[in-house]
Amino acid sequence: MLKKYEKAFLLSLYRMMIRIRYCEESFVDPILQGIIKCPVHLYSGEEAIATGVSANLEDKDKVFGNHRSHGHFLAKGGQMEALVAEVFCKEMGCARGRGGSMHLIDPTKGFLGAAPIVSGTISLTMGAALGSKIKKDDSVAVSYFGDGAAGEGVLYESLNFASIHKLPMLFVCENNFYATHMPLRETRSSDSIYESASSLGVKASRHDGNDVLEVYETAKEAIDYCRSGNGPVFLEYETYRLRGHVGPDDNIQGDHTDIRPPSEVAEWCQKDPILSFTNRLIESGIVTKNELSQINKDVDAEVVAAHEFTECSLNTNIQELKSYVFKQKSA
Repeated sequence: MLKKYEKAFLLSLYRMMIRIRYCEESFVDPILQGIIKCPVHLYSGEEAIATGVSANLEDKDKVFGNHRSHGHFLAKGGQMEALVAEVFCKEMGCARGRGGSMHLIDPTKGFLGAAPIVSGTISLTMGAALGSKIKKDDSVAVSYFGDGAAGEGVLYESLNFASIHKLPMLFVCENNFYATHMPLRETRSSDSIYESASSLGVKASRHDGNDVLEVYETAKEAIDYCRSGNGPVFLEYETYRLRGHVGPDDNIQGDHTDIRPPSEVAEWCQKDPILSFTNRLIESGIVTKNELSQINKDVDAEVVAAHEFTECSLNTNIQELKSYVFKQKSA
């Protein structure tokens, strides 16, 4: 299967997943040391989804994220320096240090915002898709959300509206089987979230979210379908977070809140999307270990540079905390 792809394309997918992983893991120590003050939801383990989907998107396409959106931001073209600075709440962050980890934005790249309210940006994505259809600008709006959003009514209202009006909207459900610490099996009689979308007349399917090429192929078909005016698509990708719900580990400082069985975690660690893609690349003979190693070194240097940039950035001026909240009246 790999032979049909250009080597440069395969390496671009690998590089993006490594960029997301290395950037995420670089936050671990600062979080544990208390240097990073805001809550941080790490995307480690789910990199294949943002990478595969965004490989099909253009700057004009709009993307909305959620509480775990560092990967969505980077994959859509957001600058790593701006992301790192925002997590540290510095003035040079993408939201000028006012949003922190869960409030990211880069309109120039079509990343129109992330917010921690569960399912909170789904309706915003629907609005962007409606605007796109009215303006006929040939763009697609993508909404990322987790399995927890399947318990919120706004998802189904948005699915229904998008279906009725054939909006160019891609619903991407990153199903990691746990809404915070509530297992999916305890919240639904059926674990097939995508079937709920099908019942509303939306084209829907479920796929392996840890296989970056499967994500790329299914997202490509879905985005082409949306862009051609056929209406919305719902893609459910099964995946798994390798870190805690919030922060590196749910079991630090004497608190045990991770109810996931150790055997389950270990099983999913073997399905690490980067590990499996690395093995496939090497076994295919398309790339060498040295080539991948060089990418790793380059990305590591980029992450170090992003943190150095952040260290040199100014803290957000407390006197300006009320600035940029409302549109300023013209004189």
